[in-house]
Amino acid sequence: MIDADTVARHDLPGHLRSVPDEIEARDLPVTGALPADLAGRYVRNGPNALPGTTTGHLQVGPGMLHGVRLRGGRAEWYRNRWVRSGAVCGRSFVTPDGRLDLAAANANTHVVRHASRVLALVEVGFPQEVTPDLGTVGPCDFGGRLTTGMTAHPKRDPDTGELHFFGYGMRPPFLTYHRLDAAGRLVRSREVGVPAGTMMHDFAITEHHVVWLDLPMTFDLARVGRGMPYGWDDSYGARLGVMRHDVPDAPVQWFDIEPCFVFHVGNAHEDAAGRVVLDAVRYTRDEFVALWELLSRTITPPPPSAPPVGRGHLHRWTLDPGSGKVAEERLDDRAVEFPTLDDDRVGRPSRYLYTVTGTEPLSKVKSSIVKYDASGAVTAWDMGPDTMLGEAVFVPAGGSGGGARGEDDGWLITIATTRDGTASRLLVLDATDVAAGPVATVELPRGVPTGFHGSWLPD
Repeated sequence: MIDADTVARHDLPGHLRSVPDEIEARDLPVTGALPADLAGRYVRNGPNALPGTTTGHLQVGPGMLHGVRLRGGRAEWYRNRWVRSGAVCGRSFVTPDGRLDLAAANANTHVVRHASRVLALVEVGFPQEVTPDLGTVGPCDFGGRLTTGMTAHPKRDPDTGELHFFGYGMRPPFLTYHRLDAAGRLVRSREVGVPAGTMMHDFAITEHHVVWLDLPMTFDLARVGRGMPYGWDDSYGARLGVMRHDVPDAPVQWFDIEPCFVFHVGNAHEDAAGRVVLDAVRYTRDEFVALWELLSRTITPPPPSAPPVGRGHLHRWTLDPGSGKVAEERLDDRAVEFPTLDDDRVGRPSRYLYTVTGTEPLSKVKSSIVKYDASGAVTAWDMGPDTMLGEAVFVPAGGSGGGARGEDDGWLITIATTRDGTASRLLVLDATDVAAGPVATVELPRGVPTGFHGSWLPD
């Protein structure tokens, strides 16, 4: 058990402040009625500084998993556990001779299940296998076959069950594509040529393609040791790449786009004309640089003349491999983040996408869950000004692959934390009627820091 009286993370606001210990609570209070088909664990990951330490960047620090067990209409337990990697085990990510120890990276960004493994992920290192009860098993390199980091945003093909992912590096190879088969074996790895090491946080797949995001956040040696070693490079340009993943060593077709940055992809698909359509949350140069500077220093209010911070907007690119042309359009004026969807629609045409507003650290925008319909309709549920909402994860009604159902026939699960960080609740919303608000609320025994990404792990 790790314990301490005080802990901080570079003066973060209350809802982001690290917790000092690991606890467990059972038989949590529930308001409303938990859906009977929710049988499993919701687990969410995020950075959480060790007691008595601070970090120099919002995205840096040991990973901590927060889990809630639901079954039979009850919330059986809550527990939180540090992922026993990197700093938690006293291991440095950089070895004395300057190499990177991929097994020692802090797995602090996401948690997913594939085949028989539950994996805590961070893009700069190996995944860390954990148990369904949040204990750490150890680093996973898939039998020695993985030699790069693993993105925190792998994509499972809903038809084949394969898991597509990639690793990026500060030194060559700068980008490597990988694929696990449905049984969890690493069966494919290939280098993808890009000019330099860039911070590629996410990517997309379609039925036949991978979509790469080669954007102007490049490795900057001068930033090493000062948080995240990446900075905006106006000279790099920005482009999207389309690569067949079902053809060995297929070339990448690149499309130049207006300079921007993307943390998170919504979805991508191939349309009837053979074009690749990508939806993602896009930041302009000024928006992203202001956000990056905010994330990289002690959080203090920016000057009044500063550009809007963290105002990413839902955007669409349509890439035509036949003509080599690309069309770009903003889909909505809301500032949103953390897009999610029904995982059974990944890489295929999808009608619905779910996002969250008010996620930037100093946001004055009320936190909401926003549901986008491909028809153009947008619905939302507003949490109010005093509470921050995390990513909303979609859970199919009756379980994934449970037969014919509507695409939004299921539940959205998120954690809501008061702005001062003193209290948190697990919320369950009916995805068919987001505007109605939660059908059930689970009171958690502590304030849970607003973290990054999570998954529903069904029984």
